[in-house]
Amino acid sequence: MTRWVALLPDDHAEAYGKAAIAGPGVLGGSAASDLPGSFGGTGATWDVAADRTPADIAAEAGLPEPLDTVALAQVRGRYVPLRGPRVKRTLLLAVRPGTSSTLVERLEADLMAMPAHISTIRSWSLSRVDQTLSASHWTHVWEQEYADVQGLTGEYLGHPFHWTCVDRWFDGEIPTAGIVEPRLVHVFRWSREPILASP
Repeated sequence: MTRWVALLPDDHAEAYGKAAIAGPGVLGGSAASDLPGSFGGTGATWDVAADRTPADIAAEAGLPEPLDTVALAQVRGRYVPLRGPRVKRTLLLAVRPGTSSTLVERLEADLMAMPAHISTIRSWSLSRVDQTLSASHWTHVWEQEYADVQGLTGEYLGHPFHWTCVDRWFDGEIPTAGIVEPRLVHVFRWSREPILASP
């Protein structure tokens, strides 16, 4: 069973979620339109856990193929119970080719340290993209769940740990740390149910 993130056009996002729930070999899934403030996406995001690709699930349901799909190989994550709807944020990023494994591991460690400093992060997961299942420009997917949008756009994005320890990895003008390519996908949406549940 693999967990996937797929980027969709905004039209008929709900139909993809229903297809995931109804499809054979699918553990679960949901899709919804991205909220204002998202950037780099295609209008909607589909999260699905299945032993088949999202493209196969969509084809069986008579839906267009997703515009971009990544298979996730989790590095680490944590499930935190949260009742009711939640905001699910997805960041797709690509580490520059040729970056040393030492620097990649330091980036990953700083991302995974964020929940210890930022109280609004509930469940979270850091994954590498499984290139054997979905060859992709993206190398990593950093996901979180929040009780509301303000938890992401307020404390998370404005937190000192974010700006002093994590943001440097995304700054190409810092030669010893700027290892993340400028193109990013930062999308967030509402979900009625947990997405980052314990494995």
